[in-house]
Amino acid sequence: MAKMPQRLNDGSTDQAIELMEVVNVHSAKTHLSKLLERVAAGEEIVIAKSGTPVAKLVPFVRQARAPGRLKGKIRMSRDFDAPLPESIAESFRGERE
Repeated sequence: MAKMPQRLNDGSTDQAIELMEVVNVHSAKTHLSKLLERVAAGEEIVIAKSGTPVAKLVPFVRQARAPGRLKGKIRMSRDFDAPLPESIAESFRGERE
């Protein structure tokens, strides 16, 4: 698992990928636990298949919940809590198929 420049399919070199460790799929499967520890510590690791980058392991950043952040993005009809038609209610109760 060594850092190496990554040649892309078009022959160019991706500068951002050069700064990250590139690991082949077999090595990633073999050393997944160790890679996850490094990612949890803040590293980013690229997984390549036949020399082509296909995935990037990055630390998971948990976002704090913010009440009201979806305000104005969700709409409900005025009758969203109206009683269901009897035929649908019967299906929910298992009385109809």
